[in-house]
This record gives sequence, structure tokens and C-alpha cells, in this order.
Amino acid sequence: MKLPGKIAIMGGGSWATAIAKIVLSQCDDSINWYMRRDDRIEEFKRLGHNPAYLTGVRFDMKRINFSSDINSIVKDSDTLIFVTPSPYLKIHLKKLKMKLKDKFIVTAIKGIVPDENLIVSDYFNKVYDVPVENLAVLGGPCHAEEVALERLSYLTIGCEDIDKAKIFAKQLSGNYIKTSVSYDVAGIEYASVLKNVYAIAAGICSGLKYGDNFQAVLISNAIEEMNRFLNVVSPCKRNIQDSVYLGDLLVTSYSKFSRNRVFGTMIGKGYSVKSAQIEMEMIAEGYYGTKCIKEINKHLHVNMPIMDAVYNILYERISPMIEIKLLTDSFR
Repeated sequence: MKLPGKIAIMGGGSWATAIAKIVLSQCDDSINWYMRRDDRIEEFKRLGHNPAYLTGVRFDMKRINFSSDINSIVKDSDTLIFVTPSPYLKIHLKKLKMKLKDKFIVTAIKGIVPDENLIVSDYFNKVYDVPVENLAVLGGPCHAEEVALERLSYLTIGCEDIDKAKIFAKQLSGNYIKTSVSYDVAGIEYASVLKNVYAIAAGICSGLKYGDNFQAVLISNAIEEMNRFLNVVSPCKRNIQDSVYLGDLLVTSYSKFSRNRVFGTMIGKGYSVKSAQIEMEMIAEGYYGTKCIKEINKHLHVNMPIMDAVYNILYERISPMIEIKLLTDSFR
């Protein structure tokens, strides 16, 4: 089996830039690249690098076909890697007139589609009729900044058609990228949302001056909470200690590159949500993911005290000091 050749990157942020670097380093072909802003495209072409993200990564402009026309990119591509922030996915897709059901869709979006409360693969399946065998998810642990530095990183490709997952994994594998495959599309996606929520919690605790000892207990409880939720929302045989679950949670909760941890730290230090978002100038997906998971869990009734605490701090404006103190009393 061979996946269709032309790959398109759908998005212009740091993770999109890192994935483009990976793809181009492992193939001889050119890629298509959709960005919504023509001025950003022109600046990219002039500089030879993304003007806003991972500016140290230089590209051969002869190997990239840029366009702000999503329809032309989709028409001329076979594999579409979506890397737009989840809150903006629907805005991009509203301009789409081309059918997606015959494309191989890879979601590298670590979020849930707001208003729909659907993970991205479910959204493409239900709204755009993409069959499950043509849907894949790209999981970590893998920070864009470390890909840019060519530090050894690991990716997991989830797809119900495991042969397609293996082929795509081979396309990404290289000297500094190791890959594995999984059937657990939904579990990987929900875990990628939850790890951002827990990274915000870790950041809040850091901002409140809790130390490493408590952080270890927090993350130990977080992985148990994640496992409880995954076993209810998408029951299947999985090992929660695999790197795509536990590893991604650890790196997002502890790394200096984690925007969700940075966002949480600001909240713990006393910033309002609005002021933290403005100062960061980047989207912390966990802010939106917290609300979506909270709404999904209204129907599932999973015991999720950490997620509830983050929700209360971000959306109910309850004091971080009070909420985290309640957590400390419940942990063992």
C-alpha cells in the first residue's frame, strides 16, 4: 500500500513550521503550504524562513508552494496535515468548497473544536464525511522548538488503518525523529487535550510557589485522572504509560517551551486570564480545552478534580490559592 504523494501543511504556526521541516527533510518532493495571510507568505518567501515562528529554521523556497487559497491547496494535495489552532479550524474550513473524503487527513491539532465539543478527527468524520480509515492523528511528546534544534524527538501516528499509519510514520522517521503507530486515534487526541489542561495546573502551582515535590504528586494524580477519562470516553486496550500519553503529559507540564505551563504560571502569579493571553501573544490550547472537557464530562461524570480546579480558576474566577489548596488536601 502507498499513500498518495503530495503533502500539504495547513497552518502557519510553530508546530506547522516544525512539521514542514520534518517532511521536507525526509522526502525529495516539494510540499504545498496553506497560510491564510498573503503578507506572511510574502515575508516568508523574502526571508527564507517563517517570519513569526521558529525563525532559525531556513527553507528552500523552491520546494514549497505557498497559497492563501485553501481550495487550491486541497485540490492539489493528497495528504493534508492540519496544524491550525482548534478555535480557528472552523473559520478556515468555512472557505472550503472541495471535498475532503478522498484525502488522507492528519490532525496535529492538540485541541477540541469549540461549540461542537468534538475532537478534530470526529469533526472531519461527522461534518466532512472523511472515513475513519483516512483519518490520522499526530501525537507527541514533541515540542516544535526541539524539532527546530534537531534534538531527538518521538512521534506517534494513530490511525484505525494501521498500514496507513505505518506508511505515514515511515515518511516522517529520520535521524532525529523516531516514530511509532497506534490504533487509538480518539485516546491520543483526548490525551493531547488533557495534557494541556494539566500543564496549566502545573503552571498555576509553579506561580503559587509550590515546589517539585508537589508537582510530582500533581502529575501522578493527573495521569490517573486522564486514564479514568479515556477509559470512559473511548474505552480500548491502551497503556497509559506509553510516551504518547504519559510522556506528552510530562514534557508539556515541565518544559520551558510549554505555552500552557507558561500561561498557568502567569495565572498563578495573579494575572487575569485576559492579561495573560495578551502578554503571551500565542494561543494556550488548554484554556479552550478545559471548557470543552468540562462540558463533555457533564454527560460522563468522571471524577476529575484537577480539571475541575483549572476550570474554576479560569472560568469561574475562583482564587487559584483556594482551588489548589483544596487539591492538596485531596491528594495522597
